[in-house]
Amino acid sequence: MAENQFFYGGQAVIEGVMIRGRSCYSLAVRRLDGRVDTLSEPLSQIFTGRLRKIPLVRGIIVLAETLALGLKALNRSATMAMEDQTGGTEEMPRWLMAASLTVAFIFGIGLFFILPLFASKGFEGQISSDLVNNLIEGLIRLVVLVAYVGAIGMLKDIKRVFAYHGAEHMAVHTHEAGLPLEVENVRRFPTAHPRCGTAFLLTVVVVSIVVFAFVPRDDLLLMVLSRVVLIPVIAALSYEIIRFNGAHHRNPLTRLITYPGLLLQSLTTRVPDDSQIEVAIQAMGTAIAADQSMEPMHREVTGVELASDAGSVEGEEVSP
Repeated sequence: MAENQFFYGGQAVIEGVMIRGRSCYSLAVRRLDGRVDTLSEPLSQIFTGRLRKIPLVRGIIVLAETLALGLKALNRSATMAMEDQTGGTEEMPRWLMAASLTVAFIFGIGLFFILPLFASKGFEGQISSDLVNNLIEGLIRLVVLVAYVGAIGMLKDIKRVFAYHGAEHMAVHTHEAGLPLEVENVRRFPTAHPRCGTAFLLTVVVVSIVVFAFVPRDDLLLMVLSRVVLIPVIAALSYEIIRFNGAHHRNPLTRLITYPGLLLQSLTTRVPDDSQIEVAIQAMGTAIAADQSMEPMHREVTGVELASDAGSVEGEEVSP
């Protein structure tokens, strides 16, 4: 895929898939009665403005959007999926969403940045080199990431979400290959994708090892602050790496670099069934249609409509 082509992406949600388009995002969720409920809404100009095109700055914007839009999509998908049972459409209040996002962010910093730091302090008595101790901290961070992803992947409900994650990747692959979004075409592609959030997390870990390697370890407060303050810098660098790799995924060297991220996705994706692929197809098709019309959409799709609509959505490549 050429550099000037738009990169669609997304995430798995509760019984569905969210796709982030050029100017809109879409949701497709399978309800309890089997129907697929789809919607699309314009993205905030904060996440689609000029800052989005500035190298390094856009990585920080993308991180903020991923957290905010991801939580919003999860909340909305849960409401849509359970609407038949609850009979309502009330969603989580904004203040509660903000509080949940804050707690999740603090938890992530504590688990993946602060915990490895203190765990590596035990090696300082045996190893005098700050560089080596920082590298050990990075290895601990990598182990924590793999262990965490592997542990949550054993949960029954998470396994189903990971199957939708795989379906989302397969649908993106199909679109990028320029093929019609049909189940048979989607089935041809792997569940791993080089621009996946899992690959991004692994890249963050690797980049953090390099960045923190040269931070002195004689001041504990400085060490803790550096692990927090430098997160936006690490995220910005990691995003540029992921973006470059995604744009040059056919290059042999790039494929070698992205292989660990693809391998790690074996823990965060599962092979989806046809019904899950159908949902991913609807999410992708809705995002493409919304980008073309720039009008919010919300509709329900029955099983019969799903079969006929699936073959009608072409995987057009969209320029930014």
